[in-house]
Amino acid sequence: MHFPNIHKSGRNKQVSFSVKTIKNTFPSEGQYKGQRATFQRAMRLTLIVGQCFGLNPVLGICDTDSSKLRFTYCSGRCVYALIAIFGQTIFLNCFFLIKYFNESGTSVTSNSTLVFYASNTLTTILFLRMAKKWPKLCQYIMKIEAADPVKDATLVKKCNVSCIVILIMSILEHALAEFAGFIMASDCQPGKVYESYVEHSFPWINLHVDYTFSLGFITQILNILCTFNWNFGDIFIITISFYLTSRLEQVNKKIAAVRGKYVPTTFWRSVREDYNRATDLVRRVDEVIGSIIFLAFANNLVFICMQLLHTFANGIKAVPSCHNPDKRPLQGYEQALYFTYSFTFLVVRSLAVSLVAAQVHTASRQPAYALYEVPSAVYCVEVERFIEQIHGDTVALTGLQFFKVKRGIVLAIAGTIVTYELVLLQFTGITPTVAPLQDDLAYRD
Repeated sequence: MHFPNIHKSGRNKQVSFSVKTIKNTFPSEGQYKGQRATFQRAMRLTLIVGQCFGLNPVLGICDTDSSKLRFTYCSGRCVYALIAIFGQTIFLNCFFLIKYFNESGTSVTSNSTLVFYASNTLTTILFLRMAKKWPKLCQYIMKIEAADPVKDATLVKKCNVSCIVILIMSILEHALAEFAGFIMASDCQPGKVYESYVEHSFPWINLHVDYTFSLGFITQILNILCTFNWNFGDIFIITISFYLTSRLEQVNKKIAAVRGKYVPTTFWRSVREDYNRATDLVRRVDEVIGSIIFLAFANNLVFICMQLLHTFANGIKAVPSCHNPDKRPLQGYEQALYFTYSFTFLVVRSLAVSLVAAQVHTASRQPAYALYEVPSAVYCVEVERFIEQIHGDTVALTGLQFFKVKRGIVLAIAGTIVTYELVLLQFTGITPTVAPLQDDLAYRD
């Protein structure tokens, strides 16, 4: 990209224009070894993985042309999503609610289980609702990319690596949960391990129907779907945030290339129009995924509080064995291992999604620093409008407009966790310095 460069001939002398080429800071067509980065390519792996679990059932996600995306209730993917919603609602929510209201008292485990299944079933519903808007959003992004292509050669790699890393960590988390459950079942009832595992993990199912292997298998599959949904919301937000940040940073690189230099008004008008397209895209995306952002952040906040409360109530200790001598591989610390890893993963994932999503707002403010250095000789109305636009408008992802995801949100969430934890400790009567009776030896998500 070439812009005319203006050179000073003296402080009080006439300013003369000389056309000079500014070094292109972006890769040329020949520098792209593969296909150009697009929103469709950046989100492809994430959407494919999500559809394996009934999320965002849109047709055409593997096609490079966004105009071929479509949503229909008659597709197999949509039917799969509806079956998942129905199964989760009946087996994991309704049956549990009946047991929950019939109990004389509640515990940390029962409350967290109720929130876990209800929120993740709602996640599936929200992704189904979003799927109806997804083709139109992608086609709008395709038009923007036609006018201003993405030049970040690492965008697709960042999105794919983030998806794979979080997915592997979530698989490990679920594997540790299954390992702890099966070890406990084999220790207490070695003759019918699987039945014991299902009855202990989903005790509310047997209150309504008799146990069968197929019923246990279906319930476990639905539990896997909910467990994955718990993680996928964060994966989805992270990958979209990478794309939006890349769009804004592309504008920032254009400005950084001429920082402190003399450039004409037409350049600033062109860059401001590029910035307008990028910020308008952030708002369009936020309108579509705002509910998912809200639920993901609420989920992370609630479960950090719940798991901290569980730690204060029961501590990290071994589960007593049903036999003597104890033949379990970790001597009863299987559940403690799972819980420790799950809590660590939850905190890391929450930090990651908060910081990555906050980069959208940070990138939107960055042009102001370069605009302050525009020489007075070429300071114009376009530069002034640009500065006023940056400071007068907050560009960020939001949770249904209830909160804006900025860098300070991490500290805000930390303060909220401390406050809620103190309230929960007083409400439940738990004193961390005293070991109370253990209400449930096997804490599950």
